[in-house]
Amino acid sequence: MPPEVQTGNRLTLLNSGAEYFPALIAAIDEAQHEVHLESYIFEDDLTGHAVAGALIAAARRGVSVRVLVDGFGAPAFAGKLMPSLAEAGVMALIYRPDIARFQLRRHRLRRLHRKLVVVDWRIAFVGGINVIDDLNTPHQVPPRYDYAVRIEGPLLTPIQAAMHRLWEIVVWANFKRRYRITGSKAVDQPPCGEQAAAFLIRDNIRHRRDIEEAYLEAIAGAREDILIANAYFLPGRRFRRALSDAAQRGVQVTILLQGRIEYRLLHYATQALYGKLLSAGIRIFEYHHSFLHAKVAVIDDLWATVGSSNIDPFSLLLAKEANIVAFDGKFAAELRLSLGKAMQEGARELPQNRWQQLPWHARLLRWASYNLVRIAVGISGYGAKH
Repeated sequence: MPPEVQTGNRLTLLNSGAEYFPALIAAIDEAQHEVHLESYIFEDDLTGHAVAGALIAAARRGVSVRVLVDGFGAPAFAGKLMPSLAEAGVMALIYRPDIARFQLRRHRLRRLHRKLVVVDWRIAFVGGINVIDDLNTPHQVPPRYDYAVRIEGPLLTPIQAAMHRLWEIVVWANFKRRYRITGSKAVDQPPCGEQAAAFLIRDNIRHRRDIEEAYLEAIAGAREDILIANAYFLPGRRFRRALSDAAQRGVQVTILLQGRIEYRLLHYATQALYGKLLSAGIRIFEYHHSFLHAKVAVIDDLWATVGSSNIDPFSLLLAKEANIVAFDGKFAAELRLSLGKAMQEGARELPQNRWQQLPWHARLLRWASYNLVRIAVGISGYGAKH
């Protein structure tokens, strides 16, 4: 289903937690009516406590506060943070709390991976930043490198509608009728800027491939350049073919990927694709300065996306995700400039013969990892052709 483009918005790009969390907490501190937050991770650390403190203060002054976190991504939330939130009057729920780690059953892999906030029907935040301290990066070099967008304007209407819809589903599943949304009416926002954007989600019903199709349509229409930065990059054949076709028609295709290892299996599986991508003329940069967590792209300085969706089968086929797509030259240029600076300061380009330089046993390990991921996706009940 094609996204509905909303005009008249004001979009503010936020680079990593250093910009995002002060903006988020300031908005919560100013809230007078309602705060609604979704996050895959809500960590018991300094940042988690700062955000929780702002939510508690809002609830105590009479603001309706709802928090939804994922049962897998935030396993300690129920025991560490939820009691104090609930005591203050915050309505907190956990999406699929009955999670056993490392199980590969189909329904276990359907996670809430969105990072969304709406405050007073006038400010929204969409991006890839969890509620976790940028310095809390076990086995990685901090801080995390990621993006979010502060949004004002008509785009808030579909964002709030999507959050309300999921909240009611989780309320019903958890038999928490007292948490139903009552007395909250969305207010259509008047234009407050000049930027056009669309809100996209990925779910298992009507919007199964909206984010992927938006990428593919933009890639197919690219004429000059494509810049993708993605933490977990394991595209299916359609996506790889679209990138290769773009490179063959003269489009400069550049991909910025995680250079440091977080999940070894996914890291090696991604590297199994390097040979074909490089041979197609696609430039690959690996980011080594710190922990890359971004999920963004810029195409032809007119199309840009920021959100929670990685380009891998778990995001594109299984998890609940949310991105915005901006059709605005100023926003695209700002994101491109930010990515360019990050690449210049902390990334290294791979040579075209990078795959051939690896010893045979290293190539075998990477292909084995790739096939193990394909098997995991197959066990989940989804085809790997996408």
